[in-house]
Amino acid sequence: MKYLERVADQMLKDRLEAFGAVLIEGPKWTGKTTTAERIARSVIKLHDPDMAANYIATADTKPSLLLKGAQPRLIDEWQDVPVVWDAVRTAVDNEGGRPGQYILTGSNTVDKSKIKHTGTGRITRMKMYPMSLWE
Repeated sequence: MKYLERVADQMLKDRLEAFGAVLIEGPKWTGKTTTAERIARSVIKLHDPDMAANYIATADTKPSLLLKGAQPRLIDEWQDVPVVWDAVRTAVDNEGGRPGQYILTGSNTVDKSKIKHTGTGRITRMKMYPMSLWE
């Protein structure tokens, strides 16, 4: 199937030029992952049933290992391993706030008690909706 350009494609590029990480939020089946995959240079899908247990074990011992890969690195379904949020925030800080490092996608449902920092100034939130009539 041919990919149809989205308004969100340019929005994501613009945000990656300004922030260390971008969180793409929105309803299921709006194309969050597909849009992010077109820009990402590496991808980790935390909900992969063959790897989920390994990812959780890694997150429990050294979450920064999940961030290794070409950037921008897409971390899909990040909310399955909430410690990833703080790992991304720390990595962005360690790189002096360099833009374009990470893209997070996933559901709005996350256990916020597992997150220690808001991500302000490091992770920007981008809302994504189903395709508009214009698109």
